[in-house]
Amino acid sequence: VNMSNRTYNRAGAGCQLDETLRPYYERDCAAGILDDAEAKFIIACLLINDPHYYQIGGPNPEGLDMTTPLSFLILEAAHETKVSVNLTIRVHDRLNPKLLRRGVEILCADQKGCPRFSGDNALVSGFMRNGYTVQQARSRIAVGCHWMSMPGLEYTLNDLIKINLAKVFEVAFWEMMEQGAPSTERLFALYRYHLDLAVQCVAAGIDFHMKNQYRNAPELMLNLISHGPVEKGLDMTCGGAMYYNLCMDGSAIATVADSFGALQQRVEEEKRIDWPALYHHLKTDFQDEGGELVRQMLSHSSRYGGGNTISDQWAVRISKSYSEQVRAVSEKYPGYEFIPGWFSWSNTIVLGKQVGATPNGRHAFEPINHGANPHPGFRKDGALTAMSNSICAVQPGYGNTAPVQLELDPGMGRGDEAVQKIADYILTLFEQGATLLNINIVNGQQILEADKDPSKYPDLVVRVTGFTAYFCSLTPEFRKLVVDRILIQGGA
Repeated sequence: VNMSNRTYNRAGAGCQLDETLRPYYERDCAAGILDDAEAKFIIACLLINDPHYYQIGGPNPEGLDMTTPLSFLILEAAHETKVSVNLTIRVHDRLNPKLLRRGVEILCADQKGCPRFSGDNALVSGFMRNGYTVQQARSRIAVGCHWMSMPGLEYTLNDLIKINLAKVFEVAFWEMMEQGAPSTERLFALYRYHLDLAVQCVAAGIDFHMKNQYRNAPELMLNLISHGPVEKGLDMTCGGAMYYNLCMDGSAIATVADSFGALQQRVEEEKRIDWPALYHHLKTDFQDEGGELVRQMLSHSSRYGGGNTISDQWAVRISKSYSEQVRAVSEKYPGYEFIPGWFSWSNTIVLGKQVGATPNGRHAFEPINHGANPHPGFRKDGALTAMSNSICAVQPGYGNTAPVQLELDPGMGRGDEAVQKIADYILTLFEQGATLLNINIVNGQQILEADKDPSKYPDLVVRVTGFTAYFCSLTPEFRKLVVDRILIQGGA
């Protein structure tokens, strides 16, 4: 199935691997034709052949833990092959603690960004807000960079839509300055107006896709392996699926929140600069006389991720508004559930190139922030707790994720005590409402050397975003995304 569904358009993206293989594993072991060593070898071959997104652990529909000996064999297969693998351990209240600890041990030992961890409590409670039962919510599996899916039941169209909120902010800001009477509250009203236009446009585009995609490229594999299309005689995109949960990701939350925060702090409260002067420096990308001083003043204002700062408060407001606007558009399209998320994938550079200078001190056309993470340099001490709390506070709340991307130095993951601290951090993070955690453990000096000559480190695997990849296989822009994030956020 894995091989065939790669040959035509899209198809399923992995599965609950331990439960999918368990009946065959138990049957063959009982028959005496399979032992753990051979099972691990077969799983390793699967992971090498096609690194789909696979989930292990997590709850069954009744809330019981699905961890089995096979769950550990899958982890060990990934550990022994040491290739680019995308395994997710779904963390819930009844998870076998040994699976979590072993996952962290392998993450620290291999330093290949695997496994990652998803948070069941927030994912389940959030998805239920869309009208689904707790059993349905628990059945969803982490099968993408940042999204979940009910196997064989839904058409998701996830991780394809990115609304660049920095561009929305820019349009609103220019309009406000041209009309006069600027203020952060008026700017936020204009921002919401233009964001609503963007959301409406995206929804209309998705609707067109759903009604016409079958004419362009019928979903042959999905039609065959999903519930609904054969029974209904309809393509998966055009009424054949049982459910349509369509992800609508926002990007640049930190860029926008920091910009609002800087305007409130430096312009309105401290009056360090007035609106016309700021407007001028943004239009000239801080290149005129005194521009760099203004840029430094703005970039050193309170930042999202700093811990209950002005910008943190704006981020919460922005996230709540975004979720409300995305959910509201569902009412216009019966049968669709548009689900908000915060995720940029690797588009931070591309999306940044569409936006001029912003009031957070960002130069024109520089990258936006990564996913739901703060901009690099949000605090001098890079406080992990403050950053984590900020990302937990902006979770979209409907079962889609706003991932935490964490970069750690290898020294932080050594020894039993360090492993336990990371495991405890994961549990605490998910108790606070986080939905997904990606961790890179990479040496900053090694990354710099690999960036200069990738061929020197052919086996270096990094977590780029929701996926892992060989560093030497990345384009220069992808490498820059990883290098800048790791060096500035704690991998040096």
